[in-house]
Amino acid sequence: MQVSHPPRPPYPPRPGLPLGEPDPDLVAQLGGDVDERHHATAVLLARHWLSARDYALLCLASATPTAQFVAASAFQRLLDRLASGAPAAALRPQLLVTVRETVRAWASNDRTCAAIPELRKPTGGRGLHAAKPGAPGHRKLAERAFVALSDFSQCLLWHTEVEAEPIEIPAGLLGMETVAARTAVGHAREQFRNGLVRAHMQFAPSAECRFYSSLIDIPIRRGGTLLPDVQQHLTRCTHCRFTADQLAYFDGRLGLLLADAVLGWGGRRYLATRPGRSTPEAWQPAPERDQAAPVTGGRHRTTTERRHRALAAAALASLALLVAVLAAQNWSDDNDTPAPNTPTWGAPANSSPSPTSTGQAGAVSSTSPGTSGTPAQGRLRNLATGMCLAVDSRAAVGAGIRLTACSSAESERWTYEFDGLLRSDADPSLCLAADPQTRNVRLSLCVAHTGEVTYILTSHGELLLRRRQDLALAPDPNDKPSEVVVSDRDAISGQQWALEAA
Repeated sequence: MQVSHPPRPPYPPRPGLPLGEPDPDLVAQLGGDVDERHHATAVLLARHWLSARDYALLCLASATPTAQFVAASAFQRLLDRLASGAPAAALRPQLLVTVRETVRAWASNDRTCAAIPELRKPTGGRGLHAAKPGAPGHRKLAERAFVALSDFSQCLLWHTEVEAEPIEIPAGLLGMETVAARTAVGHAREQFRNGLVRAHMQFAPSAECRFYSSLIDIPIRRGGTLLPDVQQHLTRCTHCRFTADQLAYFDGRLGLLLADAVLGWGGRRYLATRPGRSTPEAWQPAPERDQAAPVTGGRHRTTTERRHRALAAAALASLALLVAVLAAQNWSDDNDTPAPNTPTWGAPANSSPSPTSTGQAGAVSSTSPGTSGTPAQGRLRNLATGMCLAVDSRAAVGAGIRLTACSSAESERWTYEFDGLLRSDADPSLCLAADPQTRNVRLSLCVAHTGEVTYILTSHGELLLRRRQDLALAPDPNDKPSEVVVSDRDAISGQQWALEAA
């Protein structure tokens, strides 16, 4: 007898079963004929729909058909972005962030809430709308480190750590050999950790925090104990304490850190619902510790082993301290003054770029904000017009970008980060996004973005798309000098910018 609710087919497939075409190949078919689009959409839905629906249920805190509506709307928005050239590898985290932002947008509309009352639940849509966008403060560094990874690395980390799937699953989604995927996921974890340490350096509030960077990272990496002066520093420095806490999650709890950093709202509950997590211990958060307590790797050891490791860690930490002290004499981060013969990036604030600053015309400076550990912050002034890059209206996804008279307004302030992101200070979860096809420039989410969101600011002041360095941001040449568009790079003065204090 046929049942009204047949059992859900098992997904992800068992290891060894073929997944079929990789996700990037399916995304490429979205721009093909009708049959290809239908095929690609159907397969992508089969792979990612259940996760989107599950997360929509958590965001709404309501087991109603509205979760299906949210998942369908989010999927359509994602497919539209993919068809316009968005990264095609890490679809799962992009889709989940789009689900969250869909619920947030619906809950902010009074007419929509009147039609769908469950959006008003304080533990669901209403609470999500009231919550601050982006990752929580104690997970900001992990969020920035994850965004800085390649989309292939993001896919490998998300499916192995958050979804708790065997390596065969992300390997099939990316079209990689399993052996190569195993190696790549190890590199991705290391890149993620290094990116978190770089972000710590970049956003460190003082030279002292930058000095303690390696003295925090190395002992935690080795499973040892922090030096007493480092522990004392953590008791009074929130930034470094958050860094130590996030680094501690790399020892077997990386999925929880990623879920918190990328999803934020409902991230831990989503982690607990993943089919690959059969035991609660796989996703429980690390136990709370006293601020002054030493940070350890969390592995169970015998007394002798702990003693040996402690002695080795103390010796290593002492060596690291000596190296750091010697290196500090030559660091330029202590007073933010560049070392001699260090090339600067971007055009000077009040002068034209020198042709000899790079050695050859059009060459890209080898330095970037991340190399000195300090982000570049301020307003971007176009040297040809004397006007500054600003958000056209309220900072939101899809908001336009235009040139306006320079001022100290928050809408004109940007943060250029080591990974090439240009974050809006009006809303740090939003980045400047350029569409190489339509040539439009808009605000978009830094994670689930539309278009290109990473740039290279050359020593000539050109703001180039990192993946398309033949394209640059410039005022609209069609008698609309206040509009900003994507233009072919031609080294004219209209394509030169200066980052200056607001």
